[in-house]
Amino acid sequence: MVNEAVIKSMGAFGGGIAGSGNVCGILSGGVALISSIYSRGNLEEIVDPRMWRLSYKLFKIFENLTGSFGSINCRDIARVNWGDKEATLDYYKNPASSHKLCTELVGDFAFALGELLEKDAETLSPK
Repeated sequence: MVNEAVIKSMGAFGGGIAGSGNVCGILSGGVALISSIYSRGNLEEIVDPRMWRLSYKLFKIFENLTGSFGSINCRDIARVNWGDKEATLDYYKNPASSHKLCTELVGDFAFALGELLEKDAETLSPK
């Protein structure tokens, strides 16, 4: 299922939230996905506690995936100064840039997120 409004809402997560180089948008997007499943839509609803547990587990997974970079921040993973137009263009156009690495990280993280959600669903299924 594709919800274009949700996809649009994630646009500024790139470059470490608005190109700041801070927390990687991959992690932010994953936590946003979990929140969209388990959080509440209004003050009358109750937050499912799985939101916190699964988001924390996802955070730890991301820390593990990015351990070799020394941080969960985009600037350390992508090694790009997003404020530098030439560096940003090089990131997207140069096949030797870290863009390939980021793309692989997205895939590894998406796979781990899927596994996390599947395992959670299995624990709730009656046997």
